[in-house]
Amino acid sequence: MTATDTHRAIDAVWRIESARLIAGLTRIVGDVGVAEDLAQDALVAALERWPESGIPDKPGAWLMATAKHRAFDLLRRDKMLDRKHAEVGHELEARQEMAVPDLDAALDDQVGDDLLRLVFISCHPVLSREARVALTLRLLGGLTTEEIARAFLVPEPTIAQRIVRAKRTLAEAHVPFEVPRGDELAARLSSVLEVLYLVFNEGYSATAGDDWMRPQLCGEALRLGRILAELAAEEPEVHGLVALMEIQASRSRARVGPKGEPILLLDQDRGRWDQLLIRRGLAALARAAAMGGEQGPYALQAAIAACHARARTASETDWVQIAGLYDDLVELMPSPVVELNRAMAIAMAFGPAAGIELVDALASEPVLKNYHLLPSVRGDLLSKLGRLDEARTEFERAASLTRNERERALLLERASHCEGAERPKQSS
Repeated sequence: MTATDTHRAIDAVWRIESARLIAGLTRIVGDVGVAEDLAQDALVAALERWPESGIPDKPGAWLMATAKHRAFDLLRRDKMLDRKHAEVGHELEARQEMAVPDLDAALDDQVGDDLLRLVFISCHPVLSREARVALTLRLLGGLTTEEIARAFLVPEPTIAQRIVRAKRTLAEAHVPFEVPRGDELAARLSSVLEVLYLVFNEGYSATAGDDWMRPQLCGEALRLGRILAELAAEEPEVHGLVALMEIQASRSRARVGPKGEPILLLDQDRGRWDQLLIRRGLAALARAAAMGGEQGPYALQAAIAACHARARTASETDWVQIAGLYDDLVELMPSPVVELNRAMAIAMAFGPAAGIELVDALASEPVLKNYHLLPSVRGDLLSKLGRLDEARTEFERAASLTRNERERALLLERASHCEGAERPKQSS
């Protein structure tokens, strides 16, 4: 195996093992930043030794053992006391006396619990939304700072600063490495699910840049969601979010044309939808429903996605059911964006005139003032009503608001079709 092949193998091992490694170390040293440093030290050691010695039979165990010894040395020399306030130093000194004799067992047990704790600490509400996303992708996704920056079209130093500040904030706030309980669990879980939802959506429909989709982000969000669904198996909304991501991801191949151009839902070749992902999504949705109680916002959105997934053709879509599900979603999670989606569903179920009335009522919403999908939806409904000049204006306005180049090209193309299209004859 060449040195290049070895480095590629190390990268793959790191992507798989890093979260488990950092989680176990965080439980021992009590600081996620220090734990990541120790894990990175183990990675450096692998990069130095494996090209000569070869990749171990159990590379993950090798990394854990190496990091474990470094953690042992760190604790034994009391280096943690130099990094902490005096009160925290005393706490860690006591923890050292308890943890060091049984360090091997402490790191090897409760891997699932440790990963769940790492999920909750990475998505802690004390951090900003942007910091939660960056830290989650770094610690749990194993992405480099460069990869995160590229995925979100943000300068690499900006992402680096977010991660550094996030780890510092967690340390200064003395955030415990534990799974919250009771009411706090529900509040913290919503933060975790929001981060995964944001990451997936950014991958599914990129807000800016030259690409319509960023598959890596979709893949990371889905991978982390599946892990969370096993670690928090009794939480129905976790399964609801996984169901939503599975079903949405099933359309990925059909959403992009040969030149990278977007293909809208009703125009997609459903034969290209991934049936395995659809089955997994429907199973996750059924798992959430089996737990009883009212459906949460993610389960409701998954139910909407399931309506599309079950329809063999676009014409077979049960838009009346989708409109009803949006009624429930608006009641549970009222927002102008959800109302806009509901208006489109009603238009599909009961005709464009019913939908345009609802869309026009949303025009004064401050949240939607610069939201490109408002004029996009309005343009679509106006074109179906034969009001093509108005539709063209709306599509052009939507194109001016979006920051995604692929979407802008699609909207301008739709505007040009309105300009040259013949108005449909009105039935008598």
